Amino acid sequence: MVLYETFDHEADVGIRGYGKTLEESFEHGAEALFSVMVDLGAVQPSVRKEVTCDAPDPELLFVEWLNTLLTLAHLEGMVFRQFKVEITGNELRGVAWGERLDRERHHPECEVKAATYCMLKIGHGEGLYTAQCVVDV
Repeated sequence: MVLYETFDHEADVGIRGYGKTLEESFEHGAEALFSVMVDLGAVQPSVRKEVTCDAPDPELLFVEWLNTLLTLAHLEGMVFRQFKVEITGNELRGVAWGERLDRERHHPECEVKAATYCMLKIGHGEGLYTAQCVVDV
């Protein structure tokens, strides 16, 4: 089963995460986000960071989650590879594991500025949740 994917969108990049639960789709969506920026296979999940955010609905919560991760990564000079999410109502509590950015080892591809509302969609069908949006690169 494919856990995440990226797709072309004009000058930006679309990301999509899949999961058996809404939380898993958010986790894999975050993997898709960071796969746009670096080689995920080179990132060691050695540093744990807690993340909390809230929004009035699941779609907006997905964008808030991704933008919170981007802010944390930029402020602390980190990249993340692994994620765990718990959603209760409109609140998300998450954990991201990663390490400080090492340009030689992580091979940065491009900078993601933000997750956007473009093509924002949370879906559920055939036993899978899908969380997607377009990220501004």
